[in-house]
Formats: sequence, C-alpha cells, structure tokens
Amino acid sequence: MATAAFGLEKVVARELKQLGYDPQQIENGRVIFEADAAAICHCNLWLRSADRVLLEVGRFDARDFGELFDKTSSLPWSEWLTVDAAFPVRGKSVRSTLHSVPDCQSIVKKAIVESLKRTHDKSWFEEDGPTMSVEVSIVKDQATLTIDTSGAGLHKRGYRTLAGPSPLKETLAAGLIQLSDWRPDRPFVDPFCGTGTLPIEAALIAKGVAPGIKRTFASEGWPQLAASLWDAAREEARDTQASRPDFTLVGTDIDSRALGLARYHARQAGVDDCIHFQQKPFAEFSTSRKYGCLVCNPPYGERSGSLAEAESLYAQMAGLFSNQPTWSVYVLTSHDRYESIVKRKADRRRKLYNGRLACTFYQFFGPRPPRHRTNADTKAMP
Repeated sequence: MATAAFGLEKVVARELKQLGYDPQQIENGRVIFEADAAAICHCNLWLRSADRVLLEVGRFDARDFGELFDKTSSLPWSEWLTVDAAFPVRGKSVRSTLHSVPDCQSIVKKAIVESLKRTHDKSWFEEDGPTMSVEVSIVKDQATLTIDTSGAGLHKRGYRTLAGPSPLKETLAAGLIQLSDWRPDRPFVDPFCGTGTLPIEAALIAKGVAPGIKRTFASEGWPQLAASLWDAAREEARDTQASRPDFTLVGTDIDSRALGLARYHARQAGVDDCIHFQQKPFAEFSTSRKYGCLVCNPPYGERSGSLAEAESLYAQMAGLFSNQPTWSVYVLTSHDRYESIVKRKADRRRKLYNGRLACTFYQFFGPRPPRHRTNADTKAMP
C-alpha cells in the first residue's frame, strides 16, 4: 500500500505502473497493489509523490472491541514481526463505531502480543529488536492493519537539512511537477522558488535520480528482507541515472537567504549542475524561450506575508499570460479568487492539500511545442 496526500492518489498509481506494479485499488489517501518483497525496496527508493509504503497484514470489518481483538489476533503477524521486534501501534478512526483511537491502539497491541505468544510460546517480549511500526486505520467500520516499511516519511529525501520559511513538501512538489506537462526537454521556471524544492525535484526527475537514494528506511533493518535485495535495488537506481536535462532549470526569488538555502540543497541533492538560482522579483520575469513550463507555489497571504501582497503578485501574473502565451502555467494557491484576479479561467483545477491547508492547483495549458525533427524524420519526408 502506497499512501498519498489527498488529490495525489492517481499520480502515485501512475508511478507504480511505471515501476511495473499494477494498482489493484485506488482509495482516498492510498493505492493498493500486489508485489513481492523486493518491491518494498524498489518502491521506497523510487516513489516520488507517495508518503509511505505500508505492508498490509489484514483488512476486516470491526464494530466492537471484541471483534477488533479476535480478528487482529488471527492475522499472521509472525510472518513479519520477529520475536524481538519493537512494534509501536498508532491509529486513526474516521466515521466508525470504534472512535476512540487510544483504545483501538491498545486492543491491537494486546491482540498482536497474543498472536505472537501462540507462535513463540512466550509470555513476554522485550521489543529490543528492529522497529516495525503498526498502524490500525478504521474507516467506516473497516479496519486495515499495516506495518510501515518506510520509517520517516518519503518526503524526507535527505537533501533538505536546513530549514526555511513555509517549505513545500518534496512529495507534493514532485506531484505538482508530474501533474504538469513539463518534460526534461522543455524549459522549467519557478519564479517563487524559496528554498528550491520545486526545481530540485524537477532536476531529480530529469536526471533519473531515485528520490530515496540518499536515505535509509525502517525495513532495511528487517531480517525478512535480505540485504541483497536492498543492494540490488540501490545498484539499479545508481545505474539508471541520466545526464543533465536539455535546458538549465531556473528558480528565482526575492529572498536572498532562501536562495542560499536553495543552492545548498541543490548541492546536497547532486543537481546543482542543472539549476540556475537568481534573486529577482516576479515583476522582472522574462524569457526568450517560446515554449516552456512555469510551475510555482506563490505566497498565499496566510502562512507568510499579507493577503494584499499575495493579491498584488497575482495581479502581476495576469501579464504573464499575455506576454508568454505559448507557455504552460501551473499555480498552487489557497486563494479562492485567483482566477478572477489573473482574469483567466484555468483549463483544469485539482484540489490538493499543502499540509493541512486546502489549496487548488490551477493548470493553464500552453500549445504543444513542435516536435523536433531527427535525421530519421528528415529522411522519411517526401
């Protein structure tokens, strides 16, 4: 199971398909798929927009604590949990009869212990071995029991080690890029780049870098996953890295400190050779490129700056559509009057969440750039 922020489920499903796994079911906040143990390594390393990769142990209806205990206890926990495993239990309940999350967590913990007692003929477990976090999720009286293979959320790529103001999650940034029509053979600009998350994620995509290549995962300490599986997955990820994209990606911002962090993060991610960061106000944005993609997360006037300042920036963006009519423009904002301020209706809108803040991803499509002719194309022409 790959979990995802609301609105990015289909993006994650498409990623899974590209990795060779067929999504079996797409639900709110998660995509369920069947795969072998090696997929735990592969998906953790490669999924760009997913939050976590979870191993589903069981799913069943539960309307009272007795039912929750009995059905949890009957699941094959010993197939994954070792006799010394540390298995903290976290939980959530949505529109369900069993609405007390602490009670559900306690019941599940006791049921797992009871299951392990039967398997190992022990009455006490030290829990001083590998961490294998369990989650009980109850939605509309259906309980799903999972083990977290990721550990820290997948947005923690390992390159963003210094904090900046109002950072965009790496997984959301990757999702925005994958929802756009940008490809590595087209110019890419983020005129509100802040600490650089959008251009860095675009550069990782362009260079074919696995987003998890610089970090470790909770399941790397599991005895059920041979070290050779992780070694093979990492070696494959290193072998698939490509050269720099056709165009230098551009990130601009008015905040010099944020740009300093952006440059540092790009070096940490290994993509500083293909991103140009520059201090520049949006009013001075210009480009000589006829076709390209502008993807941005401008100020909303909620977490930083004032609403009036944000609306002033949006008014300036109105000129972008007339000055660059062949560019595609993608804007994430929580402002519900964005279209009226820029005086243009989006070709498509998608509801997303930036943290807990409800936003809309406005998509304005430019014309498709002409196809570049190759020598083979020329020879085939009459």
